[in-house]
Amino acid sequence: QVQLVESGGGLVQAGGSLRLSCAASGRTFSIFTMGWFRQAPGKDREFVAAINWSGGGTYYGDSVKGRFAISRDNAKNTGNLQMNMLKPDDTAVYYCATSAGIYNDYRYPHRYNYWGQGTQVTVSS
Repeated sequence: QVQLVESGGGLVQAGGSLRLSCAASGRTFSIFTMGWFRQAPGKDREFVAAINWSGGGTYYGDSVKGRFAISRDNAKNTGNLQMNMLKPDDTAVYYCATSAGIYNDYRYPHRYNYWGQGTQVTVSS
């Protein structure tokens, strides 16, 4: 079992930055792919970013490429999402997720077995 807890959300003006963190419990986290997703009211859950177990592979949704950066520290069982140049369209609840055996399916929420409770990010114009 893995439990995830997100933090770092809040209210920020357009153009600003936020750093989200995801704290994981469970000794197998270090070998799992970690992903970030977001969901705005009335919309489907959207892939934001993912990172493989070693940190050597990172992947981003088209809408955040060049603005967001995903990272992880397996020694601390944490993952981070640095969000820069935020836009009002980035407003959503952000979730971290993890699972084993995802391989190239990192964009699909149904491939992740463990989810955090979510943290709200609101970007004002």
